[in-house]
Amino acid sequence: MKIVIAPDSFKESVSAELAALAIARGFHEIYPEAECICLPIADGGEGTVDALVAATGGKKIWLEVMGPLGEKTQAFYGISGDGGTAVIEMAAASGLMLVPAERRNPLHATSYGTGELIRHALDQGIRHIILGIGGSATVDGGVGMIQALGGRFYRPDGKALSLGAAELATLNAIDLSELDPRLQQCNIEVACDVDNPLVGPQGAAAVFGPQKGATPEIVAQLEQALEQYAAVIRQITGNDIRKIAGGGSAGGMGIASLVFLGATLKPGIDIIMEALRLEDAVMSADLIVTGEGRIDDQTLGGKALSGIARLAQRHKLPVIAMAGVLGEGAEALHEQGIDAIFSILPRLCTLENALSQGEINLQQSARNIARAMQIGQKII
Repeated sequence: MKIVIAPDSFKESVSAELAALAIARGFHEIYPEAECICLPIADGGEGTVDALVAATGGKKIWLEVMGPLGEKTQAFYGISGDGGTAVIEMAAASGLMLVPAERRNPLHATSYGTGELIRHALDQGIRHIILGIGGSATVDGGVGMIQALGGRFYRPDGKALSLGAAELATLNAIDLSELDPRLQQCNIEVACDVDNPLVGPQGAAAVFGPQKGATPEIVAQLEQALEQYAAVIRQITGNDIRKIAGGGSAGGMGIASLVFLGATLKPGIDIIMEALRLEDAVMSADLIVTGEGRIDDQTLGGKALSGIARLAQRHKLPVIAMAGVLGEGAEALHEQGIDAIFSILPRLCTLENALSQGEINLQQSARNIARAMQIGQKII
């Protein structure tokens, strides 16, 4: 029996890699001869680097970059085992969690550090880059990222824009003559699971600004800044980019990636499954086991389990999902290709205990599932 084990992380409890190993141990207790293929996954957000590194035998690179408020910070990205792909989490360099709550103001936050991570990957000879843009602190339209890669943004007086979004409303000209030429050789994929445009009531400022500390007054300033940004881009390209789906993701990182990097925006789980060659792995599989911390009626909204469910349906494979918490509407996943769903909690306990016992609970639950499979085989 061949089992592909492809869980997402159980947030604040168990990484995707450790979750996969724990599940494999549980199955091997009952089926010692089973071939368990562990392929930890992610949806392009937190844990994406660790998942790709673990699944491909890659490595994690640490370096000092500019943090979201201009300070120096230690950030990381991953390189796949074959050395051909870099996976970058924007949150590692430009993330909201790097900014104390009392200092959160997207007018002053920059994506410059994310550009530094990309530049470092280019220096390693890498030309395939996966960029996860969840968890950012910024609404700078991705300008900081492009500044780090050689782009120049100018005010009417000819002076360069300061970092952040505070001066973006004064943008008058963009000079790409020194933009890193290696970008033209790159395949850059941006993990994007939202379709918000750059501006408007569903745009970057209105939707994501308040999440990053923006007051209504600051949201209005950001909206004006992004409108001016779009106007200058239209002067250069002839294209109105204000309403492009996904352009407003991560405070405008989506549009900067499309316009200046020639990137493609794709659902995060699709990018990760392609990078891990998950479809190849399931070709001869008998069962897929997946899971994440919480499963409910929101789980199929572009996240990891949705990708696994679609993959399983294509290959007519049974799927078992494991979760720390089964929320309202979890049973709806049965209609989407998830055959069975199990909570890993063996008893009532505190949240602290549930989080600390994640690995043990996963292994025990996998063992119990395997026992149930044994019984099913005997009945049949």
